[in-house]
Amino acid sequence: MAGDKKATRSMKEIEAELAANRDRLARTVDELVFRVSPAEVKRRQVVALKGKVNEAAFTPDGDLRFDRLAVALGSVAGLAILLGAARRAFYRG
Repeated sequence: MAGDKKATRSMKEIEAELAANRDRLARTVDELVFRVSPAEVKRRQVVALKGKVNEAAFTPDGDLRFDRLAVALGSVAGLAILLGAARRAFYRG
C-alpha cells in the first residue's frame, strides 16, 4: 500500500527529498525573478519590436517594401510640416 511505503522512509530519504524540493523551488524563484526583471522585460520588448518593424519593412525574401516605407516617410514629413506650422502660428507673437 502506498501509505505503508511512505511510513517506511528513512530520515535520510526525507531529508534528501526536502533538499531536492528546496533546490527546485530556489531555481524556480530565480527564474521568475529573471523573467520579471526590468532589463529582461525591456530586452524582450525590443526584440519583439524589431521583429515587427522588420516584418513591416521587408518582404519574406528580404526585399524592402517601398510602398510601406513611402507611406511612413510621408507621414513623418506631414507631421513635421504640421508641427512647424503650429509652432509658427503659436509663437507668432
